[in-house]
Amino acid sequence: MPDSVTALERLGVAVPAADACHLRGVRFLSSGLSAETIFPSGSSGLSIRRTTLHRIMTERAAALGTDLLWQSTITGISNQHVHLGERSIRARWIVGADGAHSRVRHWSGLDTQSRTGLRYAFRRHYRVAPWTDRMEIYWGKRVQGYATAVSSEQVCVAAASHDPALRLEESLLAFPELSARLRGAETVSAERGSVTANRKLKRVWRGNVALIGDASGTVDAITGEGLGLSFSQAVVLANCFRSGNLSAYQTAHRRLALRPLWMARLMLTLDGRPRLQRRTLQVFRRHPEVFRRLLALHVGSLSPFHLALDGLTLGWGLLTA
Repeated sequence: MPDSVTALERLGVAVPAADACHLRGVRFLSSGLSAETIFPSGSSGLSIRRTTLHRIMTERAAALGTDLLWQSTITGISNQHVHLGERSIRARWIVGADGAHSRVRHWSGLDTQSRTGLRYAFRRHYRVAPWTDRMEIYWGKRVQGYATAVSSEQVCVAAASHDPALRLEESLLAFPELSARLRGAETVSAERGSVTANRKLKRVWRGNVALIGDASGTVDAITGEGLGLSFSQAVVLANCFRSGNLSAYQTAHRRLALRPLWMARLMLTLDGRPRLQRRTLQVFRRHPEVFRRLLALHVGSLSPFHLALDGLTLGWGLLTA
């Protein structure tokens, strides 16, 4: 998302144009109906293979003098040490950036959390020419589909639902238009899956240990804000290291998560509600400025206080659609 791109740039990480696709907006589709809008102020998002982003970020870290100890198994942490088997590395600060199932979170006693809306997501890449510069979200009766171009000849397709047994191929049956675009297309990656949910931790730091990214809590993948949150958290955490005050990180971390968590809950109200999905798209088509301003709120370009009138418009539209 555009706000994620800005946060990444603040970390000094630039994504070459040849390595990503620029996205100009979002399109919702449901039951033959569609509505779309663009990102605010001419901004754009980026769609990029995770492996490519990983390489770019690794090169940036190495250029700054970071020692990257690949294939090193971390066996534990203590007061000011990280343990790699029989070897220990002294550390003033220890950052757990090890994902939703973080071992650092467990070792530091920060596991207390709340979780809502566990869903199961699967993705695969197809060799097909992109048909749009929008990120597409397909709303089905019991599953959402997602399609984004990642190069001039590849599109990433994903599906998310509450059913752990529902895989991508079966999910596509709920989206005839998307299935038709992919008919005959070669698959160029294996199907991979993961869980997605809104998770909020009671605390994200203790002593000299701080958690970041999915280790520190998650937002549902429907927001597209997971990476962006980690980039923004990194900027704040670096400033806290500089001042030696991790308590400020807790406050800033909670503030950064408010908007994505709220938007995730708002968007997921459509989950499993075909009539509400259709009514919402009808309102967006009738009042495109509402969709545009909601997207501006989503990417942090608009304050929630400016949306009171749009909320009334949306509510009235849902009642009368």
